Amino acid sequence: GKSTTSRAVSKALNLLHVDTGAHYRTLTKLLLDRGISPNSEGAVVEGLQNVALETVVEGRSAFLAVNGKRPDDADIRSEEVNAKVSLFAQIPAVRNKLKQYQRSQKDIAESSAFSGLIMEGRDIGSVIFPEAPHRFFLFADSTTRTQRRAAEGQKDSIIERDKTDSNRKTAPLTCPQGAIEIDTGNLSIQRVVERITQTIGK
Repeated sequence: GKSTTSRAVSKALNLLHVDTGAHYRTLTKLLLDRGISPNSEGAVVEGLQNVALETVVEGRSAFLAVNGKRPDDADIRSEEVNAKVSLFAQIPAVRNKLKQYQRSQKDIAESSAFSGLIMEGRDIGSVIFPEAPHRFFLFADSTTRTQRRAAEGQKDSIIERDKTDSNRKTAPLTCPQGAIEIDTGNLSIQRVVERITQTIGK
């Protein structure tokens, strides 16, 4: 999957790794804890006011902290968050809250002495860094991806999330023009990583 691949590329090329999906999960957890539903856009907008976004770098990865606190990974990957994250992620206020923050990770990478930044997510090559020198679009069939998620202990509907993310009006899931597509279904992680690192090294 993209998370395992991007972490491996991060290690191979000394890049700061950023999982933007975790950013949306973190805000989803915050809003759910405040009793806010994705069906009430006005409440979401109000709930995001006075929310400070900060970065915590641990090892080769950067993590989002909200109001000075980084949530536990298990909390942002709960079944409740899995069920709601795509619904919150399609709300413009949520995406706008994260857009400049995610772009700022390039500066974090530079100031932390990394050789660059590798960012995984569903709109990185199309919205966050459309001019990035290297953009990759990884894909696999839903059965393979569901099996991978299960192996990670995650339970969510891949098909439903893809449908929601592909059809949202703001930053829909799509392969950006010019990105390199890689079908990971029949490839080992090692082969995917090799292809990416070799392409970057050319």
